[in-house]
Amino acid sequence: MNFRGLLLVPAVLLATAAFGQASAQQAHADIMNAQGQKIGTAVLTQASGGVQIAMTVSQLPPGTHAFHIHGAGKCDGPDFKSAGPHFNPYGKQHGKDNPSGAHAGDLNNFDVDASGNATVSTVATSVTLVDGPNSLFHEGGSALVIHEKADDYKTDPAGNAGNRLACGVVQK
Repeated sequence: MNFRGLLLVPAVLLATAAFGQASAQQAHADIMNAQGQKIGTAVLTQASGGVQIAMTVSQLPPGTHAFHIHGAGKCDGPDFKSAGPHFNPYGKQHGKDNPSGAHAGDLNNFDVDASGNATVSTVATSVTLVDGPNSLFHEGGSALVIHEKADDYKTDPAGNAGNRLACGVVQK
């Protein structure tokens, strides 16, 4: 092996280690509607203040919708009740405006335009993609769920957000 070859080996090992670490701190979810059609994608990235969620969806009713992380990694349609309740590892009440809240899976509402499209960028400050009690990769997994109405941010257990319209299992 020549001198150049000796330099290449550590560089390849470093790149491999960096790639493995980055992939462990990123996840995705394919957002499916009640008919089982993919209507969007979410990318989740570990950030210093929590988990950054970047989601693009289509084919939703125009208006304001609730968006939550649910505590089971299942999205059986058409009602998506298989996703369970909101992710709540600390036993809180629902909603950022509830004095006894909020669930770790409570997120801000988002708006869908007249064409049924939305782009969402938010940080889930009470969850992580790494090990811990608030990890989205806990036993049983987690899912992102879009509800039919806006979340009122205070009513337990789900903010009067109505039925579940779409769901995506969080995956590495």
